[in-house]
Amino acid sequence: MRNAMIIDGKDNVAVAIEPIAKGDAVTYAVDGKDVTITAVQDVIIYHKIAIRDIAKGEPVVKYGEHIGIASQDIKTGEHVHTHNVEGHRENLEEKV
Repeated sequence: MRNAMIIDGKDNVAVAIEPIAKGDAVTYAVDGKDVTITAVQDVIIYHKIAIRDIAKGEPVVKYGEHIGIASQDIKTGEHVHTHNVEGHRENLEEKV
């Protein structure tokens, strides 16, 4: 049964669609196929979980968009939130 979701194949996090406990199987669909990983931490509903290792300094990608930068190494199955992601605002101003 699916208990998480991703929107874009570029995503490196999934969103929990129900509470997930440490040790639970986390199942989400990619290109119509179910993928399962194991949660290594509890994840609150609607929070993010890493679906692959994310290195410190690497963008965190949700819904196909960069939502922050990993402030530490994040392992597959870990809860992804403000404790391990820092905000990053791109310079969107046009250079003249």
